[in-house]
Amino acid sequence: MSAAASGEPIGRIRDYIPRFADAELARRLRATGAVLVEGPRGCGKTQTALQAAKSAVRLDRDRAARRAGELNPALLLDGERPRLIDEWQLVKDVWNEVRGDVDDHPEETGRYILAGSAVPADDETRHTGSLRITRLRMRPMSLAESGHSSRDVSLAALVEGGEAEAADPGFDIHDIAERIVIGGWPALLRRAPADAMVATQGYLDETCRVDLGRLDGPRHDPENVARLLRSLARCVATEASASTIGADVAGINGQGAINYHTVIDYLQALTRLFVVEDLPAWSPALRSRGVLRSSVTRHFVDPSLAAAALGTGPERLLRDPETLGFLFESLVIRDLRIYGQAVGASVSHYRENTGAKADAILQMRSGRWAAIEVKLGQGDIDKGADSLLRVATNVDADRHGSPAFLAVVTGWGYAYRRPDGVFVIPIGTLGP
Repeated sequence: MSAAASGEPIGRIRDYIPRFADAELARRLRATGAVLVEGPRGCGKTQTALQAAKSAVRLDRDRAARRAGELNPALLLDGERPRLIDEWQLVKDVWNEVRGDVDDHPEETGRYILAGSAVPADDETRHTGSLRITRLRMRPMSLAESGHSSRDVSLAALVEGGEAEAADPGFDIHDIAERIVIGGWPALLRRAPADAMVATQGYLDETCRVDLGRLDGPRHDPENVARLLRSLARCVATEASASTIGADVAGINGQGAINYHTVIDYLQALTRLFVVEDLPAWSPALRSRGVLRSSVTRHFVDPSLAAAALGTGPERLLRDPETLGFLFESLVIRDLRIYGQAVGASVSHYRENTGAKADAILQMRSGRWAAIEVKLGQGDIDKGADSLLRVATNVDADRHGSPAFLAVVTGWGYAYRRPDGVFVIPIGTLGP
């Protein structure tokens, strides 16, 4: 085994870019015996975990350690703590071994960090038990983490009644198209868009041909999965059903539709690999006669994967405002999920059959909530604000309270409060 695998202390990563997850990982290590760090391949889980770990074994790289662990998983636990076990799911019995060791040392916290980029089919992690192992979800980097947002507008401050006032950060439509294509992948941040696309298209190809094959369960046809990914990319930020996606696949290369059950199977597998991350619907009590829609809205974990599936670069996006608008919404949802997690808020969406909607609902653990619409261009801000005001009127305030704030997140310009109370916030000014 390597020095890291044998338990010797490990050094810090040079040029590591701090993540909002760093603070959450530290908190969880102080509170529980182990932390499970989950997220897509390449989002920076290992680098973040290594900042906190004092020893590590990387099962995806160390075949000797993997073979030893298959014979005796307790061998993988030997090392200075916190001990990182990277891609832990490659040795099935590691989970129970870690859980048992944490149980044997109830007075100690921060013993292990488990990192993985796939959820086991039998979901063996469901039996964590109270106070044993907590989860930390990671995603690709937000604009605030990658240095493309000024962070002048704080989400947490808005929830507490703060203002949104900020100068134009100089982030324009060309920058937005580039950041969509490059994505929040730490390894690609400084790449040219064309080079980043080669990498993200390779990511999807690897997902179809290799990653899905490593999952337990039904076999997946790589070509059909690739076709589904292209269809899903055309449906980003919409409520497209599995049936709609399956039928849409028929328009790709004229190869015919994929049936409903196969689409569901593929979507579940892609979710387990953290490639797809749909946004659930919020279901508050209403004081209007509107009927809430319960469908998820479709999103990749990073908009760059949608752009890669479509084979579209910045120039083509700029010539296709509709697709650019949908992918911009997906970028904003990615960032809101990251910022929301940092401040203790969940993210969902709101749709009524009357047309009132909010692309994102932030709900704090306290129950306080805020509604956000996403509009790329300045010309649609009024429409977004009107929709948010309808949402605020329709949600039962006696049950849920009035919204902490309403905001239209847009592509560029200044951050300010409108006369109707709705904030206008350029994405390049937002942070947690």
